[in-house]
Amino acid sequence: MTLESNIPWSITAEEKALARHCLDLALQAGASGARLTLMKSLMDLFQLRNGELEKVTHAGDRSISFYIIAEGRAGVFSTNKLEEADLKAFLQEAVATVRMLAPDPCAKLTAPERIAHDAVTGLEMKLYDPAYADMTPDSRLALARRACAYGRVQAEGCRIISEETEYSDSISSLLILGTNGMEALHIESSFELGCEYTVEDAQGRKVSGFWWHSAPLLKDLDIDGVCPEALRRAEAQLGAGSIPSGRYTMVVENDLAPRLLAPVLSALGGSALQQKNSFLTDSLGKALFPAHLTVWDQPLAPGCSGARLFDSEGAAAANRPIIEKGVVKNYFLSEYYAGKMGMSPTATDSLRACVSPCWTFGEMPGQITRDDILRACGKGIYVTGFNGGNCNTVTGDFSYGIEGFAFQDGRMEPVHGMVATGNILRLWNNLVAAGTDARPCRSRMVPTLAFKDIDFSA
Repeated sequence: MTLESNIPWSITAEEKALARHCLDLALQAGASGARLTLMKSLMDLFQLRNGELEKVTHAGDRSISFYIIAEGRAGVFSTNKLEEADLKAFLQEAVATVRMLAPDPCAKLTAPERIAHDAVTGLEMKLYDPAYADMTPDSRLALARRACAYGRVQAEGCRIISEETEYSDSISSLLILGTNGMEALHIESSFELGCEYTVEDAQGRKVSGFWWHSAPLLKDLDIDGVCPEALRRAEAQLGAGSIPSGRYTMVVENDLAPRLLAPVLSALGGSALQQKNSFLTDSLGKALFPAHLTVWDQPLAPGCSGARLFDSEGAAAANRPIIEKGVVKNYFLSEYYAGKMGMSPTATDSLRACVSPCWTFGEMPGQITRDDILRACGKGIYVTGFNGGNCNTVTGDFSYGIEGFAFQDGRMEPVHGMVATGNILRLWNNLVAAGTDARPCRSRMVPTLAFKDIDFSA
């Protein structure tokens, strides 16, 4: 297979040759080392409102960025002008600029022994669907119309105001080259559907419900289920109110749960740790989480969202524990921040973090669904959306507006206008269950989660 002839908008042989030439140009301009990242992407989107075509988008992007080292100094530069003459002048100015910066002994390229050597075709992770090459405007519109449920479904106890359906597909290519011999390529396609329904009850109160799905392979896209689910979620929010402030068990939907892991992953990043801007400073090797919590980074998973053979520095990806039985096992350290902290580099970031299932209600079932967790918890608040809020990176304190349902003994009543507050580290230490139902369309595999004793205010 030749990439340029079989995969639309992939990085061509000519662009590869130009990228290699750019490294020579950087060295000729006086750089002692350089790494470049060439990115290309193409996206097509069809939006329907109430079954009628409303918007069509066709967007392509191509850019190149450089990490340049000269005279013990380093800088990052980017441009979307990829003509050789423009790049030559650009690199000459970039190297001249780097020479004016302060010396930095930690400026270095990825060590040769850490370089990824198996990302040759870009297809190794099986995230490109050849069906993408056959997509046309007519076939994209046909998929959007097939997904649209407007006029084919009826709302219960309310009136449908509008349905907005979006179908999109895209392809992205990433090439990393370095004067240290690094060359790594990654290509993936994506097919996505999203739908939002707005409904109105007899009292004129309007609520909306949204759902989405995506997949790297078209055959795995849930074309027929997204819009009905969006309508169901809108209907379920009718009559939402608040319940008394207090401390409740909080169950978090699997589509939303990755947001609660994000502050932990950020706090384990080299930049936050080195600058003391992390609530997990000096946490390596310490049991700061419950013994039943294990989180792995598992990027070496062909066909799965987030799979990758290399990180943003071109270092070979690896499956590694992040938190194992409650103990912090790894930081995310680039070459630069590892040097700053006097430690060994690992990876620039988590690529595909996965939370392992856990169960504190007795013998763990083979499969743990949302309903299993709700039954085991008995009573609490099932959170299906965060309405704003934030988590303090230094202290870990958080405050999130929520929407969802108060549940008790199998009954669920919609709630909104409440705020969940606490500390993210204490939150995870209150974990009582993690399911086996992480959404495959997400790069962070976080299932339905349940936490005890969480403060909610109305």
